[in-house]
Amino acid sequence: MKKIIICICLSVGLSSCSIYRTYKRLDVSVVDSLYHQPALSADTTASIADLSWKELFTDSQLQSLIEKGLCNNSDLGIARLRAKEAEALLKSARLSYLPSLDLSPQGTISKAEHGNTTKSYDLAVSASWEIDIFGKLTNAKREARAVLGQNEAYRQAVQTQLIATIANNYYMLLMLDEQLGVTRRTAENWAENLRVMKALKRAGQTTDMAVAQTEASKLSVDASLLSLERQITELENSLSALLGTPSASIERSTLDTQFFPDTLLVGVPLQLLQRRPDVRQSEAELAAAFYVTNQAVAAFYPSITLGGSAGWTNAAGAAITNPGQWLLSAVGSLVQPLFNRGQNIANLEVAKAQQEEAVLSFRQSLLDAGMEVNNALVQWQTARGRLQLEEQQITSLASAVRSAELLMKHSSQNYLEVLTARQTLLQAELDAASDRFDEIQGVISLYHALGGGIY
Repeated sequence: MKKIIICICLSVGLSSCSIYRTYKRLDVSVVDSLYHQPALSADTTASIADLSWKELFTDSQLQSLIEKGLCNNSDLGIARLRAKEAEALLKSARLSYLPSLDLSPQGTISKAEHGNTTKSYDLAVSASWEIDIFGKLTNAKREARAVLGQNEAYRQAVQTQLIATIANNYYMLLMLDEQLGVTRRTAENWAENLRVMKALKRAGQTTDMAVAQTEASKLSVDASLLSLERQITELENSLSALLGTPSASIERSTLDTQFFPDTLLVGVPLQLLQRRPDVRQSEAELAAAFYVTNQAVAAFYPSITLGGSAGWTNAAGAAITNPGQWLLSAVGSLVQPLFNRGQNIANLEVAKAQQEEAVLSFRQSLLDAGMEVNNALVQWQTARGRLQLEEQQITSLASAVRSAELLMKHSSQNYLEVLTARQTLLQAELDAASDRFDEIQGVISLYHALGGGIY
């Protein structure tokens, strides 16, 4: 009989070894091919994500805004509180290995008719301790640790997104300021154009239709000015909301004073697993699902609990004695699930399905990360190429304006040709401001996509 019991214990112990397995990262072969361009997969481990946001965003006014946002933003505050909640749950899971103690004093007074009053009391302390033979508590603790990692990664993701959004809105304000200045010069150009057209009309050298078309063009530019001013105000309001402050004017510098590295390194694709907070969050969700599955398996095994109590009582058995005496008890229990209407089986199937869902989500998070890096780099490269061409175009158009002005002074060239040349130059400057912002936005997007933004 003794041998049979030993064999049963050994078989149960061996079958439960899998419950204690720890999570191991999946073999994600897709990582090595995340970057689209061959040049991106060089062996360099340097990356702009190694820079702190203060090293990348050197504008002192922008740095002040980011620091204010990190202190006051509501979404980031909620993310921090969620991380604290997860820390508390992990602490509770760690303490579950210890026995639980309860103090339960009680007293009674009873009296029968024509009888004496009897008083009894019981000062008892009880304890219970679940022995974690089959890994229920261990897997619960590991799940809590994975959930904490998930919430820490979520907090980092919110912080990184906040830094990128504040920077993006700030540089968009600088672009709108630049475009507003260009548009004002354009409006002045059209106002002068309209004055010239009216003078030509009085001299009989043009028609009412030409004057009306010029006036319509001037009014269109004036409307653009109002639209730009509205966009600036709305963007300032949005940025103030991100900073957790009432709407106000945002102190800022100018677009032409911004400086960024000429070369952007992205490192190796494997770094996305360590740096990208959303990827780390997805992997933490997978680890938590892994331990939930272990707990669902452990539910099929017995629960062993040791309990006992110790107390001072004057009602031991049926007799009431004074003074009281010590009463001690100890008990051990084993509960083996046999039939609970299929709940354990259903829980296990659900846990396995959720674990597979977490695997798919983790793989997709890697693909999304690679896509964002590729798109950001292409955006930056394209904007830089366009900006170089537009700088050459602006140089040529400025030369054309000077030539047109000289020809007007020394020949019979119409002044309208000078105004047309100026208008073309101003439009090119407007496009250059837009592409300059697109280039900066590419830097921000790439920094964010690589998991930068650590405070």
